[in-house]
Amino acid sequence: MPHLTSAQRAQYERDGFLCPIPVLTSGEAAENRALVEGLERNFEGKLEQPVGSYLRLASYLASDVPLRVARDARVLDAVEGILGPDIMMWSCEYFIKEANSEKIVSWHQDLTYWGMDGSDHEVTAWIALSDASEAAGCMKFVPGSHREQIVPHNDTFSEDNLLSRGQEIAVEVDEGEAVAAALAPGEMSLHHGRLFHASGPNTTGDRRIGLVVRFIRPDTPSSGQGKDFGVMMRGVDRHGIRANIAPLAGDFTPAQMKLYKEVTATQAEVLADGLDSADALYSGAA
Repeated sequence: MPHLTSAQRAQYERDGFLCPIPVLTSGEAAENRALVEGLERNFEGKLEQPVGSYLRLASYLASDVPLRVARDARVLDAVEGILGPDIMMWSCEYFIKEANSEKIVSWHQDLTYWGMDGSDHEVTAWIALSDASEAAGCMKFVPGSHREQIVPHNDTFSEDNLLSRGQEIAVEVDEGEAVAAALAPGEMSLHHGRLFHASGPNTTGDRRIGLVVRFIRPDTPSSGQGKDFGVMMRGVDRHGIRANIAPLAGDFTPAQMKLYKEVTATQAEVLADGLDSADALYSGAA
């Protein structure tokens, strides 16, 4: 079911999210999980940073493993139902909660830190490579909250918050209105960058592994002062707002590490309010 129906598009416009959308078979999800965990085993201790740091921040620049999912036609077909035929990838990384982990993600809006002026020309795809049940700490959404503008956020720097600054919405969120976006391996959710969302701890005995891909239209504004980047996934870029980059093949090669450093250091300048590179790009899904 890759293409969205008119009813699904209407639901997304009303609620600000859509799930579950089947995009991979359970076998394909398992294969992709094995590739990710293979990177962890094979490269830990051999790089300048822990492997998890590269997986969590712009992983598509360090390895071509995430691109195998992000470029899947079934993923892009669904995204096209939201954004139209011209699709650019702005970022792509893994959100991993270890088994029996107390780590959470506080209520937040993604677009707070993206330097895109709260645009409607974006959508985040969250693709489950393992079970993402409510017990495993799946995302929770407040339906319709994407119709809010960007609200104030506070930095808590909480040790158990997966967001680097522990940023959370500074207005009251009625959790009674929240909907749990549980996903089976191979299923995907789509959500708007202004949507209120969060996730709880993983109380299960297995890791919760999700690939998060942030797609934008090429005409999405960039309000930052620095240079921004994107990867064209489908269609044409007629606007040139961002530099189009071509990810490299392989895993943690010298050429990939050079490109990774250049892009992540420069892209941080786009994001607002004096955030450093790690803080800026660690804000996102849950």
